Amino acid sequence: MYFYAARQPILDINKNLYAYELLFRDSINNVFPDIDGDVATSKMVEASKFNMGISDFTANKPAFINFTLETLSQGYPEMLSPEELVVEILETVKPGKRLLALSKDLFEKGYTLALDDYEHQTVWKHFYPYIKIIKIDWQSSSIEQIKEIIAAVTDYPHIKLLAEKVETYEEYNLAVELGCVLFQGFFFAKPEMMKTKTLTPSQMSMAELLYETSKPELDLTGITSVFERDVSLSYKLLRYANSAMFKRRNEISTIKQALVTLGSIELKRFMGLMFATNINPEKPSELINSAMARAKFCELAAENMKTNIDSSKAFLTGLLSLIDAILDEDIASILAKLPLAQDIKDSLLTREGSMAQLIQLVEFIEHAQWDESTATMDKLGLTREEVIKDYNDAIAWADEQSQYIQ
Repeated sequence: MYFYAARQPILDINKNLYAYELLFRDSINNVFPDIDGDVATSKMVEASKFNMGISDFTANKPAFINFTLETLSQGYPEMLSPEELVVEILETVKPGKRLLALSKDLFEKGYTLALDDYEHQTVWKHFYPYIKIIKIDWQSSSIEQIKEIIAAVTDYPHIKLLAEKVETYEEYNLAVELGCVLFQGFFFAKPEMMKTKTLTPSQMSMAELLYETSKPELDLTGITSVFERDVSLSYKLLRYANSAMFKRRNEISTIKQALVTLGSIELKRFMGLMFATNINPEKPSELINSAMARAKFCELAAENMKTNIDSSKAFLTGLLSLIDAILDEDIASILAKLPLAQDIKDSLLTREGSMAQLIQLVEFIEHAQWDESTATMDKLGLTREEVIKDYNDAIAWADEQSQYIQ
């Protein structure tokens, strides 16, 4: 059984993954404020406790989950361990004696507490000894309001400031300058700056392999020779082919053996992932992980669709949907340099057609835009149950893959 939630990454100052916020809905049709906050939180906790381990959805990172005063009073946070949960107190909860007592109790039990969409009021200072994270909405807070918050917490160095809804690198850099150490938003999925660059010979070789593996008939001899010229790539191929997820009985020891054993479909996945993860190693790993999850989601969803979409092409299209953010370059310029099938390029450039709609669907899910998700599913002929399962499976797959290809 699956619960429906989007996960949004929270990064530290080095752009490493710190945690995920889970944005839950009762079903893909429900959108706040139509869902009662207490019901949403209780269903999230219930699903993560009894239907699947929350760590399966967050790759063993802490999960930020919203709590209302009522769900705090009912002890729902304690159904999850302090190690796997950050108790996020919704901005709609008013500071008072009851909330203060609950906050102190959770703090003493080892839970991390965060204040969501914080707007400074003097009364909150009573809570500061028990609060470890304060979230600032970067889109609705003025610089003056942000500086007021910073001044208020100066005497509480244990409190970390989290800038949320950070949309650009300019906003990220400003947040760093003002003292924020945690960041949430889509800044990491947008190009830092537009610039033209050439691919290195190694990157071009990988792109050519990507093209070769997208052909109906594989040229194993040619592909083998490319691998044999690149020691690093050969090592990663053998490590991947021998990884625990394939449960091989005998060890694979040669390039040709690895290529034959993996087969066409798995080799296509491997090359796509290698291209994405090695094309710009300076990028946040979570950006690459998001591209991998998109790729798997598009592949799985394509298999469920009635229209004739090649799932391998859908996988590659999903993977490359963030290539502009990975390379910090306009996507049209990037695709002009890559030897890819024209229908893949068209889907990414024109944003038209079924493969492009799959990309749009997963983007809506990532942004928790449930109404738009529903409309797109209807166009593609996908059911809610299929989409929920595919999204959860894609996230789990991407998390697992990242262990073997980095």
